[in-house]
Amino acid sequence: MAERFGRRDSGSPYGPPISRFHRYEGGDPLAPPVDLAEALDAIGEDVMAGYSPERALNEFLRRGGRDQAGLDDLARRVAERRRDLVRRHDLGGTLQDIKRLLDHAVLEERKQLARDVDMDDTDRSFAEMRLESLPASTSAAVNELSDYDWRSSQARADYQKIKDMLGQELLGQRFSGLKQTLQNVTDEDRQSVNEMLSDLNDLLGKHRRGEDTQADFDEFMDKHGQYFPENPQNVDELIDALAQRSAAAQRMLNSMTDEQRQELMELSAQAFGSPQLMEQLSDLDDNLRALRPGEDWSGSERFDGDEPLGLAEGTQVLSDLADLDELAEQLSQGYDGARLDDVDLDKLARQLGDDAAVDARTLRDLEQALRRSNTFRRDSRGNLQLTPKAMRQLGQSLLRDIAQRMSRRRGERDVHLAGAAGEASGGTKAWEFGSTEAWDIPRTMLNGVLRRASGTATDGGRRIELDDIEVLETESRTQAAVALLVDTSFSMAMDGRWVPMKRTALALHTLIRSRFRDDSLELIGFSRHAQVMEIEELTGLDAMWDKGTNLHHALLLANRHFRKHPDAQPVLLVVTDGEPTSHVEPDGSVRFAYPPHPITIAHTVEELDVSMRLGAQITIFRLGSDPGLARFVDGLARRVNGRVVAPELEDLGVAVVDSYLGSRGTRPGRQGATDGGFDGGTPGYDPFSGYGSGYGGGYGDGWFSGRGFWVDP
Repeated sequence: MAERFGRRDSGSPYGPPISRFHRYEGGDPLAPPVDLAEALDAIGEDVMAGYSPERALNEFLRRGGRDQAGLDDLARRVAERRRDLVRRHDLGGTLQDIKRLLDHAVLEERKQLARDVDMDDTDRSFAEMRLESLPASTSAAVNELSDYDWRSSQARADYQKIKDMLGQELLGQRFSGLKQTLQNVTDEDRQSVNEMLSDLNDLLGKHRRGEDTQADFDEFMDKHGQYFPENPQNVDELIDALAQRSAAAQRMLNSMTDEQRQELMELSAQAFGSPQLMEQLSDLDDNLRALRPGEDWSGSERFDGDEPLGLAEGTQVLSDLADLDELAEQLSQGYDGARLDDVDLDKLARQLGDDAAVDARTLRDLEQALRRSNTFRRDSRGNLQLTPKAMRQLGQSLLRDIAQRMSRRRGERDVHLAGAAGEASGGTKAWEFGSTEAWDIPRTMLNGVLRRASGTATDGGRRIELDDIEVLETESRTQAAVALLVDTSFSMAMDGRWVPMKRTALALHTLIRSRFRDDSLELIGFSRHAQVMEIEELTGLDAMWDKGTNLHHALLLANRHFRKHPDAQPVLLVVTDGEPTSHVEPDGSVRFAYPPHPITIAHTVEELDVSMRLGAQITIFRLGSDPGLARFVDGLARRVNGRVVAPELEDLGVAVVDSYLGSRGTRPGRQGATDGGFDGGTPGYDPFSGYGSGYGGGYGDGWFSGRGFWVDP
C-alpha cells in the first residue's frame, strides 16, 4: 500500500510536478483508537497493589492489552529470530562454493588433457603432474594455479569465476547490494570499483584530518552514487552505513574457525585476480575503525547450522544479529530515560515484519496518549503520580463494574438516571417564586387548557399563566457523614485483600464525590495506629510489616468526623480481617497485645457504643473465615444493632457500595439486631438473597427507582 504526498518536486523551474510515494507505515486504518480505559484500569490495579505509577505503566506496556501485543511478546519474537539465525546457518558457504568450482575446473582440465591428441606428451605429463600435486588446502591450490595455462575453456572460466566470486563477496560484505550489481563482471566494472575505492579512501582520509567539505562529498556521490543505495546525505551518514557493514564483516571473520579464517585470508589475494582490491578494502577498514571506534569490531557468534552462507550473506546475517541485539535492548526499556520512541520501527519491520512494527507503534502511541491525557503528573521529588482525573476515571470504571455485578446478582436491568438534589415523591405543587424543582409539563399545559375553556382567561388567550405552572414535588435527600474504616495491617496484604480493599475505597470515594456531593466521606486506615487518608494516599499505600489492628483509634477518628457534622446521618463502614490487637492509651501511646487483651476489647467496644449513641448506622465487613473474628464481630453487631457482611473478595466493593446506598433510605426489615440487624453469623448465609440474611434486597426499591443511576453511562 502506498500513500501519496501533496509535496511536489520539479526537476526544473518549468518541469512537470513529481508526485512522490512511499510505503504506508500505519496499521489497520479501520482499527479503533488505542484503548486508554483498559490501560488505566490495569495501571490503577498495579498502583493499588503497591507499584509506582511509572512501574505500573511500564508493566502494562510490557504485558500489552487484550488484543494488543506487548513489549515482552515483541522481545520474545526478537529472541526467537536471533536463535533461528545462529542455529540454521554455517559461515563456510563461500569456501564450499570455491572448492566446488576448483574441483570442477581440475576435472574439466584433466578431460581436456586426455582428449588433446595434438598436445606434446611432455607438456601433457607436466600439466598432469601439476594437477596431481595440488595441495589439499583450497586456498593453496587456487594460489598454485594462478599462473597455470589452462587448456580447457570451461576450466578457465571456472577458475575465473573463483576470482570474480571472491571479489563480489568481499565487496558485498561492505557495500549493500553490490554483489548482485557485479554479476557477470567485466574488466570495466573492475576498474570502476577500484576507482571508487580509491576515491572513497581519499575522502575518508581527508575527513580523518578534518580537511573535507560538503562539496567533496557531493562530488564523490555524483561520481559513485550508484554504489550506495542508502543514499547518504553527508559524509557522516556514509561512514555510519559503511562502518556498520564493515564491523559486521569483521565479526563474521572472527566467528569463523581458524582453518576457515586462514583459507579466506589466503584466497582474498586472488579477488578479481589481483591483490589490489584486498589492499584497498584493508585501507577502507582501517579508516572506518578510526572514524567509528564505537562499533563492535571484536565480537563473534557461534553458528551451529548446516545452511551455508557466502561472505556477503554471512555479513548480512551478522548485521541482522546486531540489529536484533539493539532491538532487544530497546524493547527491554531497562535503561535510564527509556521511551518507546527509542524503538527503531524500520529495523523492527525488517527483522520481524510490518505487523511487529505496527504493534510497537501502537504501544508508542498508547504511551504518548497516556502521558498527554493528564493521566500522570510529577510530584515535588520528580516521581510520577496518577492525577485526580485519572483517579476519577479509574473510580468510574470500578463503579461500572460494581453496577454490572449487582445487576447480574439480581437479574435486573441497568437504569441510568441523573442524581438530583431531591427525589420525586410522585405529586406536584404550584410553582412559587424561588422554586427550583422541574416543571410538570403535562399538568401545566392541562391547567392552561382548563383555564381557557372555563372562560376565566383575562390575558387575551395566553396559553400559560404563572398560576398554571406546577412543579414536581420532591423529598429532601438526607445528608450523610460517612466514615470508611479499612484495615491496613500486613495480614490484608498477605492474604490477597490489599487491592480489593483499595478498589472498594476508591469506588465509594468516586460515588460520593460524583453523585452525592452533599455527603461527607472520611477514609481512615488502621493498623498499629489509625490515620485519616486522602484517596491518593490510600491507593498508593504500600503494605508494611507493623504489628497491630487498632480499631479503637479508627473509631475515635470516625466519631470525631461524625461530631463535625451534627446534622448529617452518621454511616460507619468497617472493613477488617482481624480482631483488634491494639488501642490508644490516654497519654497517646499505643498498646499492642496478641491474643487481644480484654482492655483492648473494652476500649474498642466503648468507642463503638459512642458511635451508636451518635446515631450511626454500622456495618462491619468481615474478610476471611476466622471463627474467632466471626464470633467477635457478630457480638459487636448485636450490641450496637449493626450488620455483619461476609462477602467474597471480588464482591467487597458491591457490598460496601450497596450498604452505603441502603443507609441513605429506609429499608424494610432494618430494625432489630436479631431479626435483621445482624446477618453474617448464621449458617448458610447468602449475602445476596435478601436483606434479612445479607446485604439486603431493598436496593433499587422505593425512592432509588433503578439500579445504576449513580454510574455515568
